[in-house]
Amino acid sequence: MRDRSSPSLVRRGLRVVRRLVALQPRWFAFGVAGAVVYAFATVASSWVLGRVVDRVITPRFESGHVGDATVWVGAALIFAVGVVKAAGIVARRVGATNAKFGCEAILREQVVAQYQRLPLAWHQAHASGELLAHAGADAQAATNVLGPLPYATGVLTMLVLATAWMFATDVSLALVAIVLLPILLVLNVSYQRRVHSPNFEAQNQIGDVSAIAHESFDGALVVKALGAEDAETERFGAAAEELRAAKVRSASVQASFTALLDAVPSIGTIAVLVVGAWRVESGAITAGTLVALVNLLTLLLWPLRLIGYVLYELSWALAGMDRLDAVLDEPVPALPAHPRRLAPGHPMDVRVDHLTFCHEPTSATLADVTFTIRPGATVALVGPTGSGKTTLLLLLARLLDPMSGSISIGGVDLSQLAADDLTAQVALVFQEPFLFGTTVAENIVLDGPGSREDAVTAAALARADDFVRNLPAGYDTVIGERGATLSGGQRQRLALARALVRRPGLLLLDDATSAVDPATEFAILDGLRDHLRTTTTVMVATRPSTIALADEVLFLDHGQLAGRGSHAHLLATVPGYSRLVRAYEKGAAA
Repeated sequence: MRDRSSPSLVRRGLRVVRRLVALQPRWFAFGVAGAVVYAFATVASSWVLGRVVDRVITPRFESGHVGDATVWVGAALIFAVGVVKAAGIVARRVGATNAKFGCEAILREQVVAQYQRLPLAWHQAHASGELLAHAGADAQAATNVLGPLPYATGVLTMLVLATAWMFATDVSLALVAIVLLPILLVLNVSYQRRVHSPNFEAQNQIGDVSAIAHESFDGALVVKALGAEDAETERFGAAAEELRAAKVRSASVQASFTALLDAVPSIGTIAVLVVGAWRVESGAITAGTLVALVNLLTLLLWPLRLIGYVLYELSWALAGMDRLDAVLDEPVPALPAHPRRLAPGHPMDVRVDHLTFCHEPTSATLADVTFTIRPGATVALVGPTGSGKTTLLLLLARLLDPMSGSISIGGVDLSQLAADDLTAQVALVFQEPFLFGTTVAENIVLDGPGSREDAVTAAALARADDFVRNLPAGYDTVIGERGATLSGGQRQRLALARALVRRPGLLLLDDATSAVDPATEFAILDGLRDHLRTTTTVMVATRPSTIALADEVLFLDHGQLAGRGSHAHLLATVPGYSRLVRAYEKGAAA
């Protein structure tokens, strides 16, 4: 993770700005160019105003007559400067907007791409709401500074031009006005340091609030079933209150410094008026020059405040980017230097050699597990709760990596297998399937190589075709988020069809037919045996009828392989297996 302890927040902020500008350099340059044009036009407008006072207004009061040509020239200059200023404003806003939202989109894409690369164990350790906050609120906070930044660049240009003009016009007035700059600089730097801590705290609280909200929404069924609405509301309210307090602290700092940033230029304008009146009286400058300089300082009043606003947004940018970097800097699994590929269409054996894996450092979920599965076989994983069955499937799919030992399929070690070959040849179906809020056909194909016809074939093999055709629009029916409009058995069959459409070489089923009736389950597994003869199947099973369909059974107990063989053999020789199966039978009979 990048160092967050740098003593200079401004330097860190400038590094963040450089990173953001590098993502959208052209749009940022376009916005800055517009701001510079605006700065020149603003200074020019004050100069023109001074000339109009001296050439049009003062003569009109003194002699009562001004030539029409002079009036028209003055009006034309004012109009021309206004047009240039408007063009600069448009260019600045277009450039700043495109730079900001372009960078925001890139950061979100980078974060989501990083999520896809990070291992399952990392995702299991982070709340979904926190991940959403990274891709949403943090990316937005990190890039908000790009909105006012081109304007601030124009303001600095304006200050340089204004200072040069004032010194060229009258040194006394310039010295009075220039005193404002160090005062404003000190105020802005102090403000940025004071506001960073509450802003960083608030950005972290946004992640906490998002995590609680997402968890509550996901668990709405449980919350309502248990009558825990008040408890969840209180939990969310506590996090929201902490976020409110952090935001209020940030706003309080902003309010106090904003008052000072408003007061200093106003006091400076008064000082320029007093000194300028004396200079006009002494004949050193004209009334038009004084009007021009006072007008320029008035025009600078809001832009000078903008520097503080940029520093305020810079603090949020630091907070947001720090949180994004915490994700982007996470190490991802190394890709094999020389990836190997599997021969498509060939039956694949599975070899597990002295496999050990721990979810917790103090206890092994799987300990020294070794077995071999012949190509095309159907193997049932049986064991009590917590014996490591699901973990073993995750390891076979390489969603987890072993602590020690090795796994190979088709003669290739999983750690050496090309990533796209792994996802093409190995399919995992979970007990609790996840379906997307799109059509049935799109849920099955899932942007893979399969066609509409392949989806229908896979659905028929998963015994889903009949109920799908009875849906309002058949395979074009849009199902609810997470498949909420379908029953548990229907969701499981669609998830199974999604795996089968790939015609995988290794099919992993994590009790994936538990929500369908035994007759349908038998039809599904029997169909898999007939139509996917070259597919090796490993399934977690809890129904005796399902176990009996397997060619071989692996019995796991306390993370160890406690027995293997046929269902009948294990019933006769392994007491623990016999007790577990009898319990399954009693549960099925009940």
